[in-house]
Amino acid sequence: MAGLIYAAIASLDGYVADTDGDFGWCAPDEEVHAAVNELERPIGTHLYGRRMYDVLQVWDTMDTGSEPPVIRDFAQIWGAADKIVYSRTLETVSGARTRIERELDPDKLRRLKATSTRDLSIGGPELAAVALRAGLVDELHLFLAPVVVGGGNPALPDGLHLDLELVGVRRFASGFVHLHHAVRRP
Repeated sequence: MAGLIYAAIASLDGYVADTDGDFGWCAPDEEVHAAVNELERPIGTHLYGRRMYDVLQVWDTMDTGSEPPVIRDFAQIWGAADKIVYSRTLETVSGARTRIERELDPDKLRRLKATSTRDLSIGGPELAAVALRAGLVDELHLFLAPVVVGGGNPALPDGLHLDLELVGVRRFASGFVHLHHAVRRP
């Protein structure tokens, strides 16, 4: 059975975007981006909400020829993975290996985990909240940026209680910190 991994880059106070919807403050440097690449490399299928897909679909068409190696590497990782976009309004997707589902059904996701040979990732805090509340997420990876934004879109949903086991901590020269937790099952 495959694991389901939720990863997010957030402010120290736990937001993926500030109150204006801006997330430019959390752009990873090459060292952090390389760590994200290593986390994403083994993923077979990415699950995205509409807004997260809108941000990331640039990787379908981006010319990376003059980009640093870490960017070219991520583009290859992105292109090699399947993607499911959950949206009630999106009519088409532009990228290969990408399909649309109208909503995240926890039972269907449970079956996908059971039949997948490679891990799955879930991106976007609103979509991840559904999977977290359904008890389907196995690991959390939070990359905390050295900034406090005071409010906005939280990385984790209100009212959620999870018992976690700290698996690893990594500190980056830029001040980012990567926290890796496994979800403890009752």
